[in-house]
Amino acid sequence: MARPNQPRTVAFVAPYFLETTVRFISAAAREANARVGLISTDPLAKLPRDVAGRLAAHRQVANALDPDQLMKAVVAIGQTLGGATEGRSTGDRRRAPVDRLLGTLEHLQEPLAIVRDRLGIVGMGRQAAHNFRDKAQMKTVLRAAGVPCARHRLLTSEAEARDFVREVGFPMVVKPPDGAGAKATGRLENLDDLANSLRQHPPSQRMPMMAEEFVHGEEHSFDGVSIDGRLVWHSITRYLPAPLEVVENPWIQWCVLLPREVDHSRFQGIRKLAAHALDALGMDTGVSHLEWFRRPDGTLAISEVGARPGGAQISKLISYAHDVDFYRAWAGVVIHGRFEPPERRYAAGAAYLRGQSPRGAKGGRVRAIRGLERAQKEVGELVVESNLPSVGQPPTGSYEGEGYVILRHPETRVVEQALARVVSLVRVELG
Repeated sequence: MARPNQPRTVAFVAPYFLETTVRFISAAAREANARVGLISTDPLAKLPRDVAGRLAAHRQVANALDPDQLMKAVVAIGQTLGGATEGRSTGDRRRAPVDRLLGTLEHLQEPLAIVRDRLGIVGMGRQAAHNFRDKAQMKTVLRAAGVPCARHRLLTSEAEARDFVREVGFPMVVKPPDGAGAKATGRLENLDDLANSLRQHPPSQRMPMMAEEFVHGEEHSFDGVSIDGRLVWHSITRYLPAPLEVVENPWIQWCVLLPREVDHSRFQGIRKLAAHALDALGMDTGVSHLEWFRRPDGTLAISEVGARPGGAQISKLISYAHDVDFYRAWAGVVIHGRFEPPERRYAAGAAYLRGQSPRGAKGGRVRAIRGLERAQKEVGELVVESNLPSVGQPPTGSYEGEGYVILRHPETRVVEQALARVVSLVRVELG
């Protein structure tokens, strides 16, 4: 599982310096035997000084999702840093400009893969990246491999939408085929909902819409580490409630729970199923994030799979549950193919604090945070990190809300009960 740390030349693509993205940049820049060049749309001056000071090069581009712009920037970084020590065959014997081309955002995965293919850089190629990125293609590949998942169809017309309704019935889910994190996803309950959806987002050949049957059950995630196509470690997460319900109801305060009993027998089925799904989609070396359901009858179904780390503070939660820096662990995986599986020492969870407006009101700013003192008194000893909203700040517009509180304890039950108390006691008022 471990490899010698050969020197690597790395290009990291980060369009904008979001807080989580900066953590991954910092982790890559701190990795031993790695010279890291950064490609971004944001100017380098926006990056914290201590992180910028560890970078070996930087190139700014107008559009970090454009493969042509990325390719030029990667070549320039390779020239600055002295080129790569390895590469994969491209048929013309050109040496790859860098050893690794990285990025953690969902929307980056296919452009990065295109550039890897063009320049012969080691790592996931375009076909595998497309399997992960295009949700209709993903479901097609999974079903062909015998992986249970929701029935689906890529809609290009109103007639196709109505045909699909006759096939699966209501409720059903619609989403963009290249969506991420339940964004722009909606549940349709009846023909009126379908008519409204078709009117607002009419599907076409140019802009198709993904439709799938609604799966009932407990929703979880599965975060995995793969080395050379083999799943070597995983983490289980429970959503309370499911992400779609959170997106549909902006006032809901929700939680993510990492149970300590990750190797419990009730998770045995998903370990095998996830490994099969990742193999079918083409996962090689990296960190993946898989969403899955346990139906009321106990059967499992895969929802979506991303070839990148999970969002919603999951990398932080993994760090706290194992007493490791999972961002640094990620860097070791993607740069050197090195990973030492950590022991799960705690249960951990995050409670997301979402602003609530007076009835009928929209927008506004945070005007008050209620219930903090009581929550601190009841569960404060379990808190390991908090990011509380400030009075006067505007809403983030994110499904994560205006702030969060992270808790941990050796017993899963204790963390689950404490998370429930936080979301019931704390209220963020907008106005």
